[in-house]
Amino acid sequence: MTPSFDDFVAEQVTPLLRYATVLTCDPHLAQDVVQEVLLRAQQKWDRIGSVDLPHAYVKRMVTNEYLSWRRRRAAKDVALCMTTLESVTPPVSDTTHHYDEREAMLQRIAKLPRKQRAAIVLRYYENYEDSEIAQMLGCAEGTVRSHISRALATLRMEHTPQPAGVGLRLGEGLS
Repeated sequence: MTPSFDDFVAEQVTPLLRYATVLTCDPHLAQDVVQEVLLRAQQKWDRIGSVDLPHAYVKRMVTNEYLSWRRRRAAKDVALCMTTLESVTPPVSDTTHHYDEREAMLQRIAKLPRKQRAAIVLRYYENYEDSEIAQMLGCAEGTVRSHISRALATLRMEHTPQPAGVGLRLGEGLS
């Protein structure tokens, strides 16, 4: 039996918003993306509701909407704020240390190119396999691994502290 669209939305809107927020790094854009996708899904619900996993189908629609969003509109990078982070992930016991690390990581992820960001979010936030990510992004599994590898290399590079004295000319900054 096909679930009603209203039941589907009641059950899936929160997970879809969380996913879109992590993917877009902007809660307002995430709401717009999910709203647009749900409007399209409602119009085609007879077909979408009858597939094996309608939530996976709609999540793919969210991914595709995000990936095409930059092609249709001029975008600004929006920094994540504290309320965004709190709504995306549950707080941890040592909030000061872990919050700073989590915020810094999400800000670094927000700077990644959109396909690398999508691959990272699908792999580490949604726990999808390479084959599933490849289907969602419409590319080969090797391309997915390449996106993830490049994204992780970028994140590692940005996270590695520079040794003291790097970038100083001889005689500068020494006392």
